[in-house]
Amino acid sequence: MRIREDKCVGCGACIPYCPVSSIVRDGGKAAVDEDECVDCGVCLRADICPAEAIFMPDECFEYPRAIRMQFSDPGVQHPNFKSWGRGTEEAKTNDVTGKFGRGEYGLLLEFGRPGTGTRLSEIEKVTTVIRNMGLDILKDNPLYGLLEEDLSGRFKPEYLNEKILSGILEFRFGEDELEEALGKLIPLLKDLDTVVSVGLVTRFADDASIPVIGKLAKMGLAVRPNAKINVGLGRPLVDR
Repeated sequence: MRIREDKCVGCGACIPYCPVSSIVRDGGKAAVDEDECVDCGVCLRADICPAEAIFMPDECFEYPRAIRMQFSDPGVQHPNFKSWGRGTEEAKTNDVTGKFGRGEYGLLLEFGRPGTGTRLSEIEKVTTVIRNMGLDILKDNPLYGLLEEDLSGRFKPEYLNEKILSGILEFRFGEDELEEALGKLIPLLKDLDTVVSVGLVTRFADDASIPVIGKLAKMGLAVRPNAKINVGLGRPLVDR
């Protein structure tokens, strides 16, 4: 995003609308720190500028810059998957879709949030460890398409400094790999220069219990008591 200096009246009305605080005062007028901006478009859609000085330049639609809006603006479609927002299907529908089957777990790591965002270089610190562990990153995920083809878990160099509002990394592993996977990844997250939300996807047992909760407790990991369940209405039932 950019602000036309010749039009800006310096009112500052746009400043609190930026979710990553990339709009700053510069010489009495507002300006965008383009390196910190994630091109989410909030300041423009808010229609808060009395001088209509805010605009999105053509460079925002060119790669590698274009991935910023694709991961930050829910109104922009991911070109490879024709999906919106961060490009990942809601895992809360798993008991309907069966994306993660019985005998395995899905781990979702959500990097960044409004208020902080994340660089791809921070996510790479995790993807390389995942690959060194021999775990597969799901291919039907927009982040996968930004990775090098050598299966190292590294992102293509041109993407490393790009900043996005948030991105969800997905991978799967077997029940017997739970302790090793979480034991290596959880400590790693504490040193990242962003925030990370960890989601573990599993299936209900036949008696409606969730056995993994007990396993996590033995590892010293407590499951948050709140829950949000999407029943997946309108989706075909998958028998797994």
